[in-house]
Amino acid sequence: SLIAFGMLSRFTLLGDATWRVSIASPTPRVTSMNGLTIDAHIDLAQACAADAVLIGSGMKTREVAQDAGLKAQLQMDPARQLIAAQCSGTDNTSKPWVQAAGVRVVNQPFVANGNIASAGGCLSAQYLSAWLLTRLKGEAAAREVLHYFAPVGEKDAYVARAMGHVLAQEASTV
Repeated sequence: SLIAFGMLSRFTLLGDATWRVSIASPTPRVTSMNGLTIDAHIDLAQACAADAVLIGSGMKTREVAQDAGLKAQLQMDPARQLIAAQCSGTDNTSKPWVQAAGVRVVNQPFVANGNIASAGGCLSAQYLSAWLLTRLKGEAAAREVLHYFAPVGEKDAYVARAMGHVLAQEASTV
């Protein structure tokens, strides 16, 4: 998600040398389902070593899920990493596949369980970003980033709504 990339990169722009946000891909260059081509910053092995990973979805989600070689590269560990997934399994296309695999899909914009979170919908990036920032930088940092990115005239309500979802999930997983 380029929206999440922008939100999470906020601290890099402010000069935080300890904070690094990267786009990872199994190939050096990747093209989105809408035709945007970008260069990957890191490969999947480097992403699997990161403190946090946000996985996006797209029209090739099912192909990726069925690619044993690609799945073998995705060696993430929720015991030491925060793992977030945006949209996969909740949209109208992939939801039936996930349900067929025995997973119960809930009608909520954001769900977290321990170090794993999911948010449904292309505009749900703010929930995952706020969750990652809350966990890695603290609630005040998450609120600051949300406020910066929120629409003019809706900033306070936007931050309150997003943090309400995130903090409710955090409280239920403690």
